[in-house]
Amino acid sequence: MNASAHTQVIRPAGAGHETLYVLLFCLIVLACAGSVVFWHRESQDVASLETFQMDARRDLTPGEQGIYADLRVTLDEIRLLQQEQPTLPTPNALGAEGFAPFAEDASSVSRGGHVWQLLDQRAYLGLSKVATTAGSFLLRVNAADPQPDIWLNRAVAPAIPDDLGDQALIAGGWRQIVAQFDAGVTRQHQH
Repeated sequence: MNASAHTQVIRPAGAGHETLYVLLFCLIVLACAGSVVFWHRESQDVASLETFQMDARRDLTPGEQGIYADLRVTLDEIRLLQQEQPTLPTPNALGAEGFAPFAEDASSVSRGGHVWQLLDQRAYLGLSKVATTAGSFLLRVNAADPQPDIWLNRAVAPAIPDDLGDQALIAGGWRQIVAQFDAGVTRQHQH
């Protein structure tokens, strides 16, 4: 048997080209994803406040935020009661019905123990007993305006306003509370 040994060398396929194609495909996918994110991002338009205004989420203490939220909810109830009777309900009547912040309970005491009164059948004034916890509040009720009109004064003993106009309130140290609804509110950290 005369068999000649014939050896054939087979070279492995080049993995370099395949790796290059996979990396190129990954770069294309990343570029497409990046462009989609870039073109679909939301603009962050934050409205600036006037000097006499304060933001409900950023500028209020926790106690003040609670009273502000209670006043917004109770304002709806006040407007419903106003449809039944021509005059605004008294703070005592609202408190007897259990409407916060007019009701005297543990929550109202921990938030400054406000003493509420009705001013000129147009506004509710809550003078704070503990101004360091929460300032004094003024809720102007205007049936024509659906937005709450709530003002805050952090003075220890603010004067009861005779004039409920904007300029008189600003001159008396009151600041209007404004609720801004923007995406940046939840993403900001105050340190």
